[in-house]
Amino acid sequence: MPDFLLQSRRERVVTLTLNRPDARNAFSHADQFAEVTATLESIRRDATVSAIVLTGAGSAFCAGGDVKDFRNRTNFAAGSALDLRNTYRHDLQRMIAALYDLDIPTIAAVNGPAIGLGNDLACCCDIRIASVNALFAESFIRLGLIPGDGGAWFLQRIVGISNAAEMLFTGDTIDANEALRIGLVSRVVEREGLLPAADALAGKIAAHPPQTLRLSKRLLREAQRAPLETVYELSAAFQALVQRSDDHQEAVDAAAEKRPPSYTGQ
Repeated sequence: MPDFLLQSRRERVVTLTLNRPDARNAFSHADQFAEVTATLESIRRDATVSAIVLTGAGSAFCAGGDVKDFRNRTNFAAGSALDLRNTYRHDLQRMIAALYDLDIPTIAAVNGPAIGLGNDLACCCDIRIASVNALFAESFIRLGLIPGDGGAWFLQRIVGISNAAEMLFTGDTIDANEALRIGLVSRVVEREGLLPAADALAGKIAAHPPQTLRLSKRLLREAQRAPLETVYELSAAFQALVQRSDDHQEAVDAAAEKRPPSYTGQ
């Protein structure tokens, strides 16, 4: 079986491509969840990576779960109710957590339909850029399902409760311009310009001090769920760490000397 997830790299930016274009990059097997999880966990341990771009091969970003498996109760849709619960908890949700909890800035370059799980994968990323061909749907209800990947939690934090409820309760598909209007994406570009735009943004992000980037990402995540008093404490601790780093000293020296900085990650 070919790799489900392709990986390429330019300097401190890694591009991950879901690679099942004949099935619109739908997930079908537990080993696909495991492959994505293992890749993300490996990247997380690599201090030389400062930004990630996630996209899909072919015409789709990700069509979610393979409908044939739901119909036939095969592959990840096989087994008893207890088996399915464990599949969601140990395989699918572990993959989602690996992406959402990653302390590296992530950009979803949504090149085509992002349906169901595909929509929620995009929501796990920090930034979403869409091509004009992109489509989005929280479409689980149309298959008599709920978002078993945690999408009900992610989506409302991005587009608000009312917009999330409409997407979840209707399962309707929205286009890139509507996604931009409700804040699901931050930018819409022509299809051929999508990866260059995502790569340029990732490169701009990755040009900053590596450890400061990771702590900034962690602070942003914690601030979504922690009380303000906790965020104050984390902010003080993280600031103390970075303010005594070599990269902070290099940043202020470079600013004073009007030259580009050169960071080491220390």
